[in-house]
Amino acid sequence: MFKVNTDFESSLKHFQLALVDCNPCTLSNAEIRFHIAHLYETQRKYHSAKEAYEQLLQTENLPAQVKATVLQQLGWMHHTVDQLGDKATKENYAIQCLQKSLEADPNSGQSWYFLGRQSIDKSEASADTWCSIGVLYQQQNQPMDALQAYICAVQLDHGHAAAWMDLGTLYESCNQSQDAIKCYLNATRSKNCSNTSALAARIKYLQNTLDAWSTGHTVSHPPVQQQVHSWCLTPQKLQHLEQLRANRNNLNPAQKLMLEQLESQFVLMQQQQQGLHKGQSSHLAGPNSERPLSSTGPSQHLQAAGTGIQNQNGHPTMPSNSVTQGAALNHLPSHTATSGGQQGITLTKESKPSGNTSAVPDTNRHSGETPNSTASVEGLPNHVHQVTADAVSSPSHGDSKSPGLLSSDNPQLSALLMGKANNNVGTGTCDKVNNIHPTVHTKTENSVASSPSSAISTATPSPKSTEQTTTNSVTSLNSPHSGHAVNGDALEDSQSPIKTDPPLIGHKPNSQIIPSMSVSIYPSSAEVLKACRNLGKNGLSNSSILLDKCPPPRPPPPPHPPLPKDKLNPPTPSIYLENKRDAFFPPLHQFCTNPNNPVTVIRGLAGALKLDLGLFSTKTLVEANNEHLVEVRTQLLQPSDENWDPTGTKKIWRCESSKSQTTIAKYAQYQASSFQESLKEENEKKSHHKDHSDNESTSSDNSGRRRKGPFKTIKFGTNIDLSDDRKWKLQLHELTKLPAFVRVVSAGNLLSHVGHTILGMNTVQLYMKVPGSRTPGHQENNNFCSVNINIGPGDCEWFVVPENYWGIMNDFCERNNMNFLMGSWWPNLEDLYEANVPVYRFIQRPGDLVWINAGTVHWVQAIGWCNNIAWNVGPLTACQYKLAVERYEWNKLQSVKSIVPMVHLSWNIARNIKVSDPKLFEMIKYCLLRTLKQCQTLREALIAAGKEIVWHERTKEEPAHYCSICEVEVFNLLYVTNESNSRKTYIVHCLDCARKMSGNLENFVVLEQYKMEDLMQVYDQFTLAPPLPSSLS
Repeated sequence: MFKVNTDFESSLKHFQLALVDCNPCTLSNAEIRFHIAHLYETQRKYHSAKEAYEQLLQTENLPAQVKATVLQQLGWMHHTVDQLGDKATKENYAIQCLQKSLEADPNSGQSWYFLGRQSIDKSEASADTWCSIGVLYQQQNQPMDALQAYICAVQLDHGHAAAWMDLGTLYESCNQSQDAIKCYLNATRSKNCSNTSALAARIKYLQNTLDAWSTGHTVSHPPVQQQVHSWCLTPQKLQHLEQLRANRNNLNPAQKLMLEQLESQFVLMQQQQQGLHKGQSSHLAGPNSERPLSSTGPSQHLQAAGTGIQNQNGHPTMPSNSVTQGAALNHLPSHTATSGGQQGITLTKESKPSGNTSAVPDTNRHSGETPNSTASVEGLPNHVHQVTADAVSSPSHGDSKSPGLLSSDNPQLSALLMGKANNNVGTGTCDKVNNIHPTVHTKTENSVASSPSSAISTATPSPKSTEQTTTNSVTSLNSPHSGHAVNGDALEDSQSPIKTDPPLIGHKPNSQIIPSMSVSIYPSSAEVLKACRNLGKNGLSNSSILLDKCPPPRPPPPPHPPLPKDKLNPPTPSIYLENKRDAFFPPLHQFCTNPNNPVTVIRGLAGALKLDLGLFSTKTLVEANNEHLVEVRTQLLQPSDENWDPTGTKKIWRCESSKSQTTIAKYAQYQASSFQESLKEENEKKSHHKDHSDNESTSSDNSGRRRKGPFKTIKFGTNIDLSDDRKWKLQLHELTKLPAFVRVVSAGNLLSHVGHTILGMNTVQLYMKVPGSRTPGHQENNNFCSVNINIGPGDCEWFVVPENYWGIMNDFCERNNMNFLMGSWWPNLEDLYEANVPVYRFIQRPGDLVWINAGTVHWVQAIGWCNNIAWNVGPLTACQYKLAVERYEWNKLQSVKSIVPMVHLSWNIARNIKVSDPKLFEMIKYCLLRTLKQCQTLREALIAAGKEIVWHERTKEEPAHYCSICEVEVFNLLYVTNESNSRKTYIVHCLDCARKMSGNLENFVVLEQYKMEDLMQVYDQFTLAPPLPSSLS
């Protein structure tokens, strides 16, 4: 589904997860590997795609169909992609691949087509050649490809009589008599036409037939013209669509938009025709038949060769010899004439494939689509089937009527859970009702409490989800279902009605809700470990360490009541500084971190602190490190409050840009030349205005054209790393003049306690801009605050939405087929105002500092030529920690990596900081409690399973570890493959992914990075500090 919706990054991640999972799958390993290679190709990572395709070809016993498809893709990629070598070598390799593809699957029309196209492209274009190819395709019952070939022929030679006659025959075979007549007329006008009299008779017959249809004397069906609705593409539009597709990689923005519109209309046409003609039936006319409604020869009907034509829900239509009357009248225009068109219909991003049916669309619908195609290959499903999950993401059952404590002393509940467990786990695994085994795989149940007292939630669902939570409630270490549990996946002491033989690492079947006031967060580490040991003995739980339960994190609902319309443009909180004393005045820190202020603009900061912003000017940067790398985003210059499609015909949310690299010196040249060009244009406008009296009208016309015409391309220099204090010593030292709460490094900054570098978060990044440079909409990583200073000389315009409206923003992104967390989007202000979303809008001038509070949604556009510097800050507040943990858990559910390792960070905070805020202390203590329990219970389970745990001490500034497969944080116990361990490369896996690859972990080594005694000591020594005396007293 991600692949169909063009979310290639998410699609690639899920295919990679499926590849390492040893559980049964609807796709074979070879098919998954093909999809991965094809995703590289669609993302234009051609060398990675080539490597993946060639590795797949080395697989033993590779199915013939997969092999043919791989060779087909590999051959066509070498024919069309210049980066893969010199032309002669590429062409020879392409021919070899396509010939081998035909050896593997001689019936592959697409491979024949590619080979034919490749051969034609090597020689001069010939109308005779294309006409011959069309005849061959028509004889092979491949009318889509025949249509394309005939069109190519008549384009090259408009007077090619044979091509016009064959094209007319093709149209007539599909009961498109009007189009057939036009083709026959064109044939008669050719000087080379040798059978004009026969064609004239045929034209007369078709016209008489149409007249008979229109009067209703002979046939009751309406004429062809009445069957052609507004959603039906004409042959001319089909031809134009095919031309655009064939040159997809070389289209300008206007042509890309036209291609998108035609493809959308094509999809609509398919959907309408499938609904319009359902249940009707008729026969198709043969090319030489005098009775157009009675011929049923196999060469006359349109069908999807081999696989059946896919409808928009992914269901193949029946490959019948009889096509519906309505479909027969308009069948040819309803399917684009494309290479491999007979294989099935490509699903476009507007398609909505069924979650239960495997669509089998064609990979390359035309000669040039391959690099950008989102479809799959014949025989290879284009999206993953729904499979049974290990965890339940949205529990909704109401088996338990009481929100109170659940206990194995409740016989009804115990019997109920025992029965459900037996249903889910299998016979012989649930014998008694007196034992507990901790959960380790509840990834989709991870949650964060809405109150500070339980901000790091347990993985346990509510008591209402009894039936669902018992699924997979007992999982043996030899089963590949148990998974990683950290910071919200931690182990709970709930009592279970299930007893199994050790060693087991399973899901808890039940949840408990305890009022937060009854929870003690002060047990010693020894008590915690004792409770964990009790878990494995007799199911007794220590209620003093149980936590509040809550559902998985989810986007917040719209705030209620909605704001009135006159409150949707609130004034931006701003502070004006006159001197250094103002900058260090404590209420400034309190004002910025106040959750009621989503953003604060500190005006005149640079002047008040006498910051030398010239150190960050383009000139100084070039002098300091002219070869330093710059990431460049190529964007379209648009009005700051609007986002149009490339031709300016409609407003959209998608805000795409292409990525490349350059150096500071080269971007500086671009920045300067852009400024000079602008001056030149401005002077030309002034002289132009002198020649026209109506200046106001001219300005208005220009504005309209700027909105609707093709937009100018600009380049934005972004994510320039200034972390190296040897290269940027003067610049970084200058920033130490800032107040402590906005500094890159300070004791009160949570990100200063991560212990390693997170580029752009606890280090400085630079942005070099020209007018129109855009930073699309986003929340900061893990909802941390951010600091942004405009170096100048130009201004920037900011748009800000409060954190509690991010759920609405997420909904808008989904409606616009965008990923809120990972996509590139620019909100439509009209949409936001209609949904009662307030938007702060302001100008950031040189020397101004913009403070973005935790979780605030924002997007920025440069008005002039300027540089900016930015980094993230984590205030030591309960609100910041809570939002960071909520996003940490939400990221897990969305399969997105959390850049900030919250478990690792929480333990470092406990080591380094005395926390006096009770709410913040309580949340951090909960995190320590859960991970301490997790480490202990997992150690015991591993030891009981006979798995050795190898000591592997952390080194200084060693980064936190993430699973190399699913990218969740892995704390303390690291699972590395035997091969990786022997090579000292230490490629880390979480427990879940490790057991998917090797059910009993026999191929893995378990490394331990912390001694339990050390963790116990940190836990015990982390106590609530007395409050600091007020600085205002």
